[in-house]
Amino acid sequence: MRVVIAEDLALLRDGLIHILQAFDFEVVASVDNGPSLLPALLAHRPDIAVVDVRLPPTFTDEGLQAAIAARERVPGLPVLVLSQHVEQLYARDLLAGGNGGVGYLLKDRVANVGQFIDAVRRVAGGGTVMDPKVVAALLARRPAGPLDALTAREREVLGLMAEGRSNAAIAGRLFVTDKAVSKHINSIFAKLGLPPSDDDNRRVMAVLAYLGG
Repeated sequence: MRVVIAEDLALLRDGLIHILQAFDFEVVASVDNGPSLLPALLAHRPDIAVVDVRLPPTFTDEGLQAAIAARERVPGLPVLVLSQHVEQLYARDLLAGGNGGVGYLLKDRVANVGQFIDAVRRVAGGGTVMDPKVVAALLARRPAGPLDALTAREREVLGLMAEGRSNAAIAGRLFVTDKAVSKHINSIFAKLGLPPSDDDNRRVMAVLAYLGG
């Protein structure tokens, strides 16, 4: 699996490279600034981009803007953001396309290497992986809409889905049965107007609706 990394801190960038290579990922490019990221993504078209939001020269949103621009030219390009802060607007911008795997993790809350590698693989596979703090921040700023029809338990289930948890993991977290979780998820799909489809991943679409407001 081919990866492009964008991280300005040399030690962290080198650490990411070594970790990914140890798990048989191929790091095809690593950059330390915003202007270099978009050309690297377009030239290599990786299976996933691991990107810091704030990169030189201004340390504002260069990383995310480059990733969004690349996704416009390469639809569905998977992007996993690693940030030190919850950037609500940036996360919404990333999710706005609704196409391809996306992830947003906070650097100081990645508990271990296994968690990080699992997130990379899930996003590369088209999944959605969000830090619970990011989910909470986006929900707090979410305007009224169809999601208001969800019950408190359904919101809880959908929030755990947004964190990338499986039905079994959600059941374990909420101390309910897998059957109960499936029932809640089917109700969520119905309320969000997501009928059964062979083409669309309703789980991802529901999560994107939840996070994108």
